Amino acid sequence: MREISSYNNNNPGNLESGYGYGGGKADKGFGSQRRGDDSPQDIYSGGGGDPHSKGHKVQQEVDKVVDIMNENIQMVMARGENLKDLDDRTGQLNDGAAQFRRNAAEVRKTMWWRNMRLRIILAVPIVVTKK
Repeated sequence: MREISSYNNNNPGNLESGYGYGGGKADKGFGSQRRGDDSPQDIYSGGGGDPHSKGHKVQQEVDKVVDIMNENIQMVMARGENLKDLDDRTGQLNDGAAQFRRNAAEVRKTMWWRNMRLRIILAVPIVVTKK
């Protein structure tokens, strides 16, 4: 924490409170403070140069999480593309199946009529000869 001085009795108008309001000895500016490894500046700035500081460790963990999230996003995007391709192929298979059903029904009718013609052709001479 910042150094907090007491009220100066010699000069009642001078408060050296250390809150940055006056020109007291604690008013050194935000960037000039130097604390230990667990200061907010070290934590949020990546720890300066010390690879064993808390800030550096936190930054490494954040970087790992960011890398994992980027990989997950890429996998989700690839999965989306695969699902789109699969949906397209499914649509093509459905269209092919519908066409196959139509062709199969047409072939079945054609074969039924051929079979009936053959039966009629064979049945007519037999009926004529019996009379």
